[in-house]
Amino acid sequence: MNRGSAGVAVDDSTTSRPEYGNWVSTRFVVAPAVTAVVLLVLAVGAQVLGIPWLPVVLLGLAVLAGLVCAYFAYARRLLAANAGAVQERVQGLVLERLPWDGRGRALDIGCGNGPLSIALAERFPQARVIGIDFWGESWEYSRDVCESNAAGRGLSERVSFQQASAPALPFADGSYAAVVSNLCFHEVRGVRDKREVVKEALRVLEPGGAFAFQDLFRQKSGFGEIDDLLAAVRGWGVSSVEFIDTGKSEFIPGALRLPFMVGSMGILHGRK
Repeated sequence: MNRGSAGVAVDDSTTSRPEYGNWVSTRFVVAPAVTAVVLLVLAVGAQVLGIPWLPVVLLGLAVLAGLVCAYFAYARRLLAANAGAVQERVQGLVLERLPWDGRGRALDIGCGNGPLSIALAERFPQARVIGIDFWGESWEYSRDVCESNAAGRGLSERVSFQQASAPALPFADGSYAAVVSNLCFHEVRGVRDKREVVKEALRVLEPGGAFAFQDLFRQKSGFGEIDDLLAAVRGWGVSSVEFIDTGKSEFIPGALRLPFMVGSMGILHGRK
């Protein structure tokens, strides 16, 4: 018997290690690697043809692609399950800021392979949790893996998953007592103003319900200024909301604190 990610007792004899994947997809490593090789071949060809400037340009681009490949390979290694559990600790920040008593239904938007949904159910034994994601080929996640992970933790009766779109949730207004999300909103395609995705998440939260959303909220291109974002959230009928800057949390390695990774990350939390 040991303790689960949320401090709940878990029987090792009846559970299996979940597969939560890695936030850095292999395509971020493979694509620049292939690009670097192609550019090197083209550089050699240009040299053979005697073009005076092209080999240097192509070689420079190949080096750049190689550096991108190396960075994402290193970031993927840092985010691996056996490398300090950075992913799990980042997700844990969401639950730490969720002002909820655990009674009723909770929604996890952009659940991936289900880690936050499962941690939420383990933290609140009376809760029923629904995890939604669009999944798709761009990410190494799936509904089948989510269900397998939940079953491995003995949570199949309280945790379920379904495919859905974050900007158009298939739920009625006020359907959930709590809504959470971790690093999903900024990835939603087809919605330029990511604040609209936040608004949709709050729509399905019941009056008085609790929410905690962690995302790259300091990216002005998607969410605007923090003060304007907070004003917008209050204008949507939320009784209390606070922003916490989590991108510089001490347990996050420096290489992951870049703005396009988790350096611009923060949490919006409060009650409707």
